[in-house]
Amino acid sequence: MWSCSPLNSTGRGEDQPLCPHFHLVLSIFSLLYLVVGVPVGLGYNALLVLVNLQDQSSMTMPDVYFVNMAVAGLVLSTLAPAHLLGPSSSGWALWGFSSEAHVTLLVLFNVCSLVTTYSTALLSLDYYIERALPRTYMSSVYNSRHVCGFVWGGALLTSFSSLLFYICAHVAARVVECAKMQHTEAADAIMVLIGYLVPGVAVLYALVLISRVHKEDTPLDQDSGRLDASVHRLLVATVCTQFGLWTPHYLTLLGHTSLALRGEPVDGQHLAILLFAKDVSRCLAFSSSSVTPLLYRYISGSFPSKLRRLVKKMPCGRQSCSEDQAGVQQVLA
Repeated sequence: MWSCSPLNSTGRGEDQPLCPHFHLVLSIFSLLYLVVGVPVGLGYNALLVLVNLQDQSSMTMPDVYFVNMAVAGLVLSTLAPAHLLGPSSSGWALWGFSSEAHVTLLVLFNVCSLVTTYSTALLSLDYYIERALPRTYMSSVYNSRHVCGFVWGGALLTSFSSLLFYICAHVAARVVECAKMQHTEAADAIMVLIGYLVPGVAVLYALVLISRVHKEDTPLDQDSGRLDASVHRLLVATVCTQFGLWTPHYLTLLGHTSLALRGEPVDGQHLAILLFAKDVSRCLAFSSSSVTPLLYRYISGSFPSKLRRLVKKMPCGRQSCSEDQAGVQQVLA
């Protein structure tokens, strides 16, 4: 979480009377997410994965991408306490900016952000293919599973270049190989370009194509083999939520990179705004791991039936499973 210590170290803390108030608001918001958002994210993401993996034969193409996002959401929810209790927190920092743990957390955070944005973009493109070319199996579950595997591999490879910049920014300058890689702004620029601009353009392109297909509905839309009507609402809600919550994070990276390229010193008011915006945007990014499974839970038409099948398969011991039907109805409600 954010504190006013960076401003106090520059001697500009007395010029920022609102700094303590911002610190208090952000600390309350972070702790609220730590107490409520993290358990919700862990629980619903795990439930999303379980209800789909317990009956893989009933999975559709969108389910594969949502399981992929749920796995990334589980990792994000696990990382959230470490970030919230990490550097720049007031009095309870578990490590400093120069430690290996901080670099590792940043790389894992970047991997999850890449997986989330690219899964959303590929879901949009595959949904268009399914709408425009039904029953061609170009957007099948089998293909989507392999694509998701490539997404994780590509995210790891992309984060490797960022890892080099982060490591070289935290080691001694006497290392010859890192002499010209002492700036994390290069890593931020890579993440903005590959992690946001590319999938963002893909999503916009897919949404334009989907809108054209919806204007040209044909009798094929009544085919029983087509995707459920709730998938379109779920897709629009997911795209708006994911990019709405991740855009502030990438905008702060872009702003930091722009200031570094101009050669302007980041201190005083600019430093206060940048630190506050960075921490707020990161909290919003972490909250995406809790919001997406809730959207799937309430909009997906197949979730209730999958949850019932999961409960029926659970071992009940000597008691009858029929006694748990009231509990199932409570969860569904």
